Amino acid sequence: MTTALTALPESRVPDPRDAPPVRWGILGPGWIASQFAAALRRHTRQELAAVASRSPERAAAFAAEYGIPRAYGSYAELVGDPDVDIVYVATPHSEHHRQALMAIEAGKSVLVEKAFTRTAAEAAEVAAAAGKAGVFAMEAMWTRFLPHIDVLRQLVTDGHLGEVMVVTADHGQYFAPDPHHRLYAPELAGGALLDLGIYPISFAAMVLGASPDEITSTGSLAFTGVDAQSAVTLRYGDAVAQVGTTLLARTPTVAAVSGTVARVELAADFYTPTELTYVHRDGARLVRPDGDTIRGHEGLCYQAAHAATLITEGATESPLLPLAETTAILAIIDEIRTHLGAP
Repeated sequence: MTTALTALPESRVPDPRDAPPVRWGILGPGWIASQFAAALRRHTRQELAAVASRSPERAAAFAAEYGIPRAYGSYAELVGDPDVDIVYVATPHSEHHRQALMAIEAGKSVLVEKAFTRTAAEAAEVAAAAGKAGVFAMEAMWTRFLPHIDVLRQLVTDGHLGEVMVVTADHGQYFAPDPHHRLYAPELAGGALLDLGIYPISFAAMVLGASPDEITSTGSLAFTGVDAQSAVTLRYGDAVAQVGTTLLARTPTVAAVSGTVARVELAADFYTPTELTYVHRDGARLVRPDGDTIRGHEGLCYQAAHAATLITEGATESPLLPLAETTAILAIIDEIRTHLGAP
């Protein structure tokens, strides 16, 4: 297909309100859990059944804010609740592996915040446990389930970009140096890669695959020893992905997929609901505006609706983000951290 498109494809992502409701338990009432709970309350029919924290007071305050009927002062109590169908693990990365296994052992499905675990080996253990238990498990890489990403996926798979040759993406945020902040703390699996870099790396893997032929990287470490920033090239035959991440500066947070026929540009912040522009090599342009009614982190509702639908159907994995792909993406990050000398 070498002629320019005259119209962009429509998103095939269902309205999140149409997803069948399941009962959610939230582990860790932090910032991302607050965004998740608010998104579900506003845009879905999902039931927020319980929340747990090591602090009973924090759990109770979170439950009161979001109308959650049960608040627990221990994670074990929540995963043992018979009225919880799926556990959303929203604690620091260092806890994901242990808590996901705990929930799976209790027979619960899990949606585990990105990064899924600290390492590929930990991810493989969680995947194996979920498979053995026959429960649903998925990484909460919410970008994969957004409408504009579905439009991009169609453009790539239907050949409208030609052969994809270059993928670029970046995600950098500024965090003031603080040894107590989770992103600077080695004991909490801090660093840019697991929290921010996971977005551009997962984006590249979605387009080109999670098994590059070659990984090259450079970067620097923070004063605590965690990875502070990195510039990474992933080679797939003749195609390359160039991705970057940093804790030290607010970067453009844009992305692009460039092929032999056309390219797609995703405006900032590319990992949230945003504008998509198709540019043909002859200069013709089509724009999908940032016109969706669900904006910013309210887009977390799409991954929850996707998970709820699959659980209701009896599925144990997502076809849009299989556990093997999540594990392979973490293997890429493992190698980059080795290059940088990060823990």
